[in-house]
Amino acid sequence: MVLPVYVYGMSVLRKVAREIPEDYEGLDQLIEDLFETMHASDGVGLAAPQVGKSLRIFVVDTTPMAEDKGEPELKDFRKVFINPIIIREWDEPWTFEEGCLSLPQIREEVIRPSKVRIEYFDEDWNLKEEEYGGIRARVIQHEYDHLDGKLFVDRINPIRRKLISARLNAISRGKVESDYRIIFPKK
Repeated sequence: MVLPVYVYGMSVLRKVAREIPEDYEGLDQLIEDLFETMHASDGVGLAAPQVGKSLRIFVVDTTPMAEDKGEPELKDFRKVFINPIIIREWDEPWTFEEGCLSLPQIREEVIRPSKVRIEYFDEDWNLKEEEYGGIRARVIQHEYDHLDGKLFVDRINPIRRKLISARLNAISRGKVESDYRIIFPKK
């Protein structure tokens, strides 16, 4: 089922999400809903807090970026990350323009380390430890931030953030349009 996306100003986006127990009822449905919502919203990643669930899970599918960015390694990079822990971030920091389904119509340059090592459980509860670089690392870092109550705008230059503060406030007041269903904070 395609779920509505919670936008800037919703408190669930600022909470540290809780771990998911292995016997969590409805996990398969949640995973399916996250993928369906992400694809319907033209995203490449989606974390549970973005659909109102304060749980440590996110999904990624960078396949649409493979053609857009001319990077074949992004094709078929479709994964579920349950209770992830970023063990290490390293290598040359690089700048890339990020967007977020929870911040419609806002895109900003964000600096992040280019490599990441992450430990997580997959959808079958197999423990994995893997390293990623480039855009795959960036998508993972971006979605992981959601689990810690952070948004990409927290990582931009403070002056730039001040410049977009009116747009952020407009989102939290429901004054933004989107091609997908969104939930605004109650007034």
